[in-house]
Amino acid sequence: MTNTFRRALLSAGLATVALAAAFGASAQQFPTKPVRIITPFPVGGGPDGVARLAADKLSRLWGQPVVVENRPGGNGFIAIDAWKRGAKDGTDLLVLDNVHLAAYPALFKKLPYDPQKDFDIALPLFKTHFFFTVPTNSKYKTVGDIIADAKANPGKLNYGSWSVGNPVHLGSELFESMTGTQMEHVIFKETTQLYTSVATGDIDFALGSAGTAGPLYRAGKLRLLAFAAPKRSADFPDIPTVAESGGPKDFEVIGWNVIAVPPGLPAATSEKIRKDLAEILKDKDFVERFKTFGYESFPTTPEQFRATVKAETQRFGDVIRKANITLD
Repeated sequence: MTNTFRRALLSAGLATVALAAAFGASAQQFPTKPVRIITPFPVGGGPDGVARLAADKLSRLWGQPVVVENRPGGNGFIAIDAWKRGAKDGTDLLVLDNVHLAAYPALFKKLPYDPQKDFDIALPLFKTHFFFTVPTNSKYKTVGDIIADAKANPGKLNYGSWSVGNPVHLGSELFESMTGTQMEHVIFKETTQLYTSVATGDIDFALGSAGTAGPLYRAGKLRLLAFAAPKRSADFPDIPTVAESGGPKDFEVIGWNVIAVPPGLPAATSEKIRKDLAEILKDKDFVERFKTFGYESFPTTPEQFRATVKAETQRFGDVIRKANITLD
């Protein structure tokens, strides 16, 4: 081996080491400027509370300001557009939910984003299952009672949600589809009005989470009839599952939120964001906050989560097409 060749190999090796060191240092230093968490949810709700707690924890961990920027409205498109026009280095993060990723592709003929290409999911933040809620004096004692009444009186029963295409609406449409029933969907401006109307008997039932319907349940204003999940809630062990209450065996209604980063980030930067998010989600403050809002942690691998999104996209799509629901 000639000296010239040895020098060439040495130079190449040093260059590779230097490049790797620089790459690693860049990831270690992230972020070097303030970070935004852009969210499509309004101030004051459960998703906003989780985002703000995450921002506080990340700010302490990263030594940089991390602020939450609420961009509600427009089906989440306002927030998504602001994020797409923002920084591409990972200092602009985006909160999304399962409707944005799994339901809107079927609800809109054309979306202002590509759910498969425009987002790299850093980490799921939380998930929540829903209960069947009814007035305390409701004649329905089981989900089976609702099904029997709906079949005997097609189109007479009603349920509520806060918009077209949210998990509560689509979950209720799925319930109709699985039980062969037909009911009326009543839309309210906000969740407080929705569950107050359940409590007063203005509507027959509504799907609600422990966060949204929990306060009225604890106040004795409404009853939790059944839990739309494969097994009972650890926090509400006395509430039967839908299957145990005479409903469809595999009926499940779930909502979840994720943090997204721009696609194409350096792998080390993406991994740091994921690792740091996973670390703060273990904090006892998050555990307590999740209990307050009725949320659960959502541990999953990237591969498992992609499978979850694919399955939910198929499920939502089937419901939306069968019910002929559109937002165009």
